[in-house]
Amino acid sequence: MTTKNIAVFPGSFDPVTIGHEEIVRRGLGLFEQIIVAVGENAGKREFLDLALRVALIRKVFRDEPRVRVESYTGLTVDYCERVGASFLLRGLRTAADFEYERAVGQINRAMNARVETIFLLTSPRHTFISSSIVKDILLNGGDASPFLPSHVTREDLKFNI
Repeated sequence: MTTKNIAVFPGSFDPVTIGHEEIVRRGLGLFEQIIVAVGENAGKREFLDLALRVALIRKVFRDEPRVRVESYTGLTVDYCERVGASFLLRGLRTAADFEYERAVGQINRAMNARVETIFLLTSPRHTFISSSIVKDILLNGGDASPFLPSHVTREDLKFNI
């Protein structure tokens, strides 16, 4: 039996950044398919609604047939089971990211040993970029375009700011 090499890249992507895009594009060198799984984070106040986040990420990867974008609820490891993914893809910017993601990865593995977490280091030029910072720039009328994927424009976000 052949199993597909599928990874889930979960996150709130509120908004999607060039750092997120980079991790997915680099991940395509490792996986046959990447599912960008857009979830709701109960611990964060939502900036963009879920449907818009999904639409923006689909726009970013519209020319990449190996990237699928879906929304999901519930535990990420349960979602991986539902879609047949054996890997979770995570990007690391800082040591603090590593500590947090390591703990989450270990919990996920304890819940489902069939799902392995793979970490990719963000390129140095993107280490300072986070959705929270980009959101703050947008909310305060600044130009966040250097930190957004080229397919995402301020007009895409306009009615949410």
